[in-house]
Amino acid sequence: MSESITSNPSANIQRWRAATVGLVLVAITFVVFGQTLHHGFINYDDDQYVYDNPVVQKGLTWKGALGSLTYEEIGHWHPLTWLSHMLDCQVYGLNAGGHHLTNVLLHAATVLLLFLALRQMTGALWRSAFVAAVFAIHPLRVESVAWIAERKDVLSGVFFMLTLWAYAHYARHPSRGRYVAVAVWYGVGLLCKNTLVTLPFVLLLLDGWPLHRALPFWGLVKEKIPLFLLSVGSCVATFFTPEKVLDMERVPLLERIGNAVVSYGIYLRQMVYPAGLAVPYPNPPHGRPFWQIALALVLLAAISTSVLACRKKRPYLLVSWLWYLGMLVPSIGIVQISNYAHADRYTYLPGIGLVLAGTWAVADWSAGWKHRREALGGLMAAVIVAFAACAWTQTGYWKDNETLWPHTLACTTSNYVAHYDFGIALDTKGKVDEAISQYEAALQIQPAYGVAHNNLGIDLGKKGRVDEAIAHFQQALQLAPDYAPAHYNLGIALLKKGKLDDAITHFQQALQTAPNYAAAHYNLGKVLLQTGRADEAITHFQKTLQLAPGSADVYNNLGIALLQKGRTEEAITQFQQALQIDPGVASPRLNLGNALLQKGAVDEAIAQFQKALQINPDYAEAHYNLGNALFQKGRAAEAIAQFQKALQISPADADAQNNLAWILATCAEQSLRNGRQAVELAQKANEISGGTNPFILHTLAAAFAEAGRFGDAQRTAQKAIELARAAGQQDLVKQFNGEIKRYKARLPLYQ
Repeated sequence: MSESITSNPSANIQRWRAATVGLVLVAITFVVFGQTLHHGFINYDDDQYVYDNPVVQKGLTWKGALGSLTYEEIGHWHPLTWLSHMLDCQVYGLNAGGHHLTNVLLHAATVLLLFLALRQMTGALWRSAFVAAVFAIHPLRVESVAWIAERKDVLSGVFFMLTLWAYAHYARHPSRGRYVAVAVWYGVGLLCKNTLVTLPFVLLLLDGWPLHRALPFWGLVKEKIPLFLLSVGSCVATFFTPEKVLDMERVPLLERIGNAVVSYGIYLRQMVYPAGLAVPYPNPPHGRPFWQIALALVLLAAISTSVLACRKKRPYLLVSWLWYLGMLVPSIGIVQISNYAHADRYTYLPGIGLVLAGTWAVADWSAGWKHRREALGGLMAAVIVAFAACAWTQTGYWKDNETLWPHTLACTTSNYVAHYDFGIALDTKGKVDEAISQYEAALQIQPAYGVAHNNLGIDLGKKGRVDEAIAHFQQALQLAPDYAPAHYNLGIALLKKGKLDDAITHFQQALQTAPNYAAAHYNLGKVLLQTGRADEAITHFQKTLQLAPGSADVYNNLGIALLQKGRTEEAITQFQQALQIDPGVASPRLNLGNALLQKGAVDEAIAQFQKALQINPDYAEAHYNLGNALFQKGRAAEAIAQFQKALQISPADADAQNNLAWILATCAEQSLRNGRQAVELAQKANEISGGTNPFILHTLAAAFAEAGRFGDAQRTAQKAIELARAAGQQDLVKQFNGEIKRYKARLPLYQ
């Protein structure tokens, strides 16, 4: 902190010292945060910003670049931040270590630029170095650096410091070109994070100290009008960005003001004693206690009075204090931007003011010390080592979800957000019971937490507790009637209960709120197909493929719908597309075989059924369909074998029983006929179908005839005729009447 290392050091020595300081600053930054290169993503906004964001995952594209200007999925306007995430995906893909490296590099650049800007403005090498060092490794910086989704902090920090550095050059030697540089760096910074709107205010403070500009105050204000206009533009862009914070409970204004006052005090304490840091800190359920607000007010008033009293002798104290107070205004909570009382990341740039004040105050206070240089050097080293050790430990908690959320719950009380996010993390590990416990804990604290109701419902559904799941989805929708995921999940649960029409309604409501909800389009299409509305199903499957074109299941179901509509060639194309995506799935091969069979390409169909059975030998439907195809080719013995395998797998399959019985009763090859077995199979099929299927009764009559029971054959055929006549199937009536004549003549059906 002492600036009297030598009486008059040369410029070369000063440059050497500055370069050495820069290397040390980068080194300590990587000592603390380098471990993040081995960290993963966390399920706290990293999904929305990167690993579950299809726009970002495509990397840098013209469409993505243009879309970043109006991208609304998060509810914040920071287009350059989006572009940085896209660039990371372009370079690193979804390798989390690469994304972390970018954060560390940006933070290191911000640290270096802070050192250079302060040195440029104050001429104080070691004090500037210490401020930059504390900024680099203070534990409050961990949230901004170790959290990929908080890229906006470190990215905006770079441009904040570039603006300070450019302004220092402009203030010493004003020119239009240098002012344009200030405005450009500031404008770019606003594209990273809109909380930089207070930067013109900081520049006004710096005009007083350390720049000591001689212009009148209103002249300095007028000079910054273009910068204030940029701030206004950023605020307007933010205002027109739709808010996406689900379940944000509106806090009354007086409670927000009280919380803001207390938060200022909390950040002061955390700067000096950074213990118990966590993410997030939820709002107190009933606001801050009056004694906390009163105590914080007294503290803030005392500090403000003190710095005002000594503003002439020590102007840096007032400047630094107002830096801290002013830069926190956008995120202090008076204007509600989240459900959180405060957050470590909010101090990323405002906290510099407090370090400035402390550094210059200690340097002045120690002016008369004996061995001052050694004492201050030791103090600097002790502070840096202590903060670095705490920050290194705190950074370790951000390794993954399994370390972050238990730590958060240990450091906070009534933290329903942490319980909820820990539940999500447990879900991804397949620990459903433990996840349920976390969601239930979140709801005990905050019963109006809609997303927790939704996720709890999902897990209860996985456990087969469908009625309880439905109740939680309904509760989520009472809290947020337009919450598309709850409509979607309620639709899935209603499907399990067999309530198809209700499921359709909720899928449709999900799509009203979120028209591009691919899963809702897909499942709505499946239900519509199941209820015979193939045309509508086709529309939703096609929309699904527009939104998410890589799913074999969607192509397969689209093919089924097209096949139902008789559009055989189009169906074949869809099944082939499904098999290109995933050739190891049996269902599309079965359906392709069905389409080929419907087309008349029996040999090709047989080949597809056989391939399906190679993939899944226990696929009863494939055995059944292969049996039908083989029978069409006159390969009765092979068909019998396939029907028998189908019944071994699915003994209650009435269709397989019926078809096998038909062959055993009517086959031209005497060695294959077995009247007694045919009767048993046909009777089982008739029992399963409830005795109302004329085709099965037709088979049963033929089986009775083959067994020599011609009286039973006549009576059964007569029942089949009555059912066919009631259904208006006159062709069957005519056919069955002809067969009765054979039975009366005591003749079986085979030729």
